[in-house]
Amino acid sequence: MGNDEQTIMVVPREALFAPGYFTGFAPASAADYEGVALRHGTYMRRSDAEHDPRVKQPIAYTIVCHRPSARVFAYRRASEAGKYDEARLRGKWSWGVGGHIERSDGAAANPIRASLERELAEEISIDGPFSLRVLGYINDDATDVGRVHFGILYLAEIAVRAVVPRAPEIAHGSLRELAELEAIARAPDAAVEDWSRIAWEPLKAALGAPAGA
Repeated sequence: MGNDEQTIMVVPREALFAPGYFTGFAPASAADYEGVALRHGTYMRRSDAEHDPRVKQPIAYTIVCHRPSARVFAYRRASEAGKYDEARLRGKWSWGVGGHIERSDGAAANPIRASLERELAEEISIDGPFSLRVLGYINDDATDVGRVHFGILYLAEIAVRAVVPRAPEIAHGSLRELAELEAIARAPDAAVEDWSRIAWEPLKAALGAPAGA
């Protein structure tokens, strides 16, 4: 089945933002948007959802970090069409792993977290257990991608420094120090996906780094 024919979770925009509309980042303490998505989520064909701003596609956007070393898994998406289907994100740097919530995830008590675990297993190999928590939420209606997607930002803290890319859509990836990611984000020729930029300051705060450092 092609991506356009996938059946994925969507949430009516009006229901999703009933607790309050925001743009950019909202901390987990602001409102339980994950709970809203679980209560009001339904499923529709991806090809329809991608062009319907009346609904938002919730995405579990997970940052993987090794807290003792303050290193974060970062990667560059493949540029070739045959390796990565989303043309709008090809070749961009990212420190978030995520994907759509598919109907098959709906059998779980929490389909959002089921999709998170599935996406992590598909895209990277983590040697050992990890703990998980919601840092907050991402909404960016200024771009074509952001207009129809809604990010639930998770932090997955791993116990060992062993993360290996698995999916062909990842051109290369590894655990990197925050200073390295800062350099990538600030480089004039660097292409960093918007959600990773939005998640940057909340990530640093979660890892105890000073704001703006």
